[in-house]
Amino acid sequence: MRYLALLLLAPWLLILGWAYASYPKSLPRTPTRRLFDVLALLLAFAAATYAGLLGFDAVQPSVPDEAGRRASGAIWQQVLPALCGYGAFTTVLVLALLLRAWLWRRRGFSPSG
Repeated sequence: MRYLALLLLAPWLLILGWAYASYPKSLPRTPTRRLFDVLALLLAFAAATYAGLLGFDAVQPSVPDEAGRRASGAIWQQVLPALCGYGAFTTVLVLALLLRAWLWRRRGFSPSG
């Protein structure tokens, strides 16, 4: 159950990762940039997994009441990890996007690498 929220979030994270790696088309596609993109995506997926696990552990499981019913708070054990994972993934990609734009536009890396 620890990885369920991230498993359900994975398709959206893959789409965001694809968009990050594919755009903008105006930046040169050098081997150095491709390596930078791969490392940024790996770091983003690792951060999402770690943040999701921290989010899962942060939620206290709901305790049944006298009648044996659980409160609706149990859903947060899946919602919070998804939010934390998404936030960590997006934060890493936004920072990588800004750094990538600064590196390849500011210093004018040549298309040959």
